[in-house]
Amino acid sequence: MNRPTMEDVAERAKVSRALVSLVMNNSPQVSDEKRRAVLRAARELGYRPNLVARNLAQQRTHTIGVLVDDFRNPFFGDVVDGIEAEASEHGLRVLILNGHRDAWRELDAIETFLQLRVEGMALVGARLGDDDIAQIGTATPCVIVASGTVHPGTDTVGTDDRRGAELAVEHLAALGHTRIVHMDGGRNASAVERSAGYESGMRAAGIGEFIDVRPAGDDEADALAVIDALLAEEDPPTAIFAFNDLLAAGALNRLADAGMAVPGDVSLVGFDNTFISALRHLSLTTINQPKLAMGRLAVGTLLQRLSDGSGEPIRHMLKPELVVRGTTGPPSSAPPHPGGPSGPQRT
Repeated sequence: MNRPTMEDVAERAKVSRALVSLVMNNSPQVSDEKRRAVLRAARELGYRPNLVARNLAQQRTHTIGVLVDDFRNPFFGDVVDGIEAEASEHGLRVLILNGHRDAWRELDAIETFLQLRVEGMALVGARLGDDDIAQIGTATPCVIVASGTVHPGTDTVGTDDRRGAELAVEHLAALGHTRIVHMDGGRNASAVERSAGYESGMRAAGIGEFIDVRPAGDDEADALAVIDALLAEEDPPTAIFAFNDLLAAGALNRLADAGMAVPGDVSLVGFDNTFISALRHLSLTTINQPKLAMGRLAVGTLLQRLSDGSGEPIRHMLKPELVVRGTTGPPSSAPPHPGGPSGPQRT
């Protein structure tokens, strides 16, 4: 079956092909009556514009590519919501591919974007190194989002991961905890900064001798072996700061399986403030990242780069916030710090 053409629409609407073209390109030079006639004819025929041909003619695609580290993590979904909202307001289409937490698959996704001639890319949580990102930047404007690090010469949008981790430690220390374990993010792009923030927070609280970083990861399953090992110790910690909310959720489940009360026996803090942290059965104390704002800023940064061309890298570093819920409290063996629990934001 042949697809309907612009000529078919013109014949059905009893107008010229040129007028149909004006309508399909949203030209303001067409009367409302003619526009309605053309759109009605197109709908009746099932006609859709040939975007490939239009893009070739205009030498633009009005499309940005978004590479997401892991679709399973709700944090990235919120960032993408912000990207899509801002892109829609500027008439841009968004193509989204999943990196599956693998640098080689990320490179393959980026090659797909380049072949589709996207006008810019947002790499959300990408695991690529500086050399790969620099090479991508020579082919198309690129903004790195939520990577936890600053890549030389590349525009970035992120949250101050180090400060967020410090907020988590400050909160737990103010409650009276000293033996605070950090379950790190493994190979995740933000793991280094959050671990560094945990360590600086411990030292600032005067409990640096208790620094204890346990290799973990960034999803629920990665918490299981770590929690089992901690509970097998003669003197387990009274508080745990997890790399993100998914890891914290896995820890919470394992602690419940072991009959441990949270926060009665052990306090728990996550990171990201994803929707799962607010679920009643989790009620997880966590560190908020302004996810929608990050997504919007990513598109704004790409638009600025497309408009201005070369120049100094654009850096957006947003402030994290502590969100106190039900998984943190004083250790059962010690009174709260005289200063009381930190973090005025409670939900």
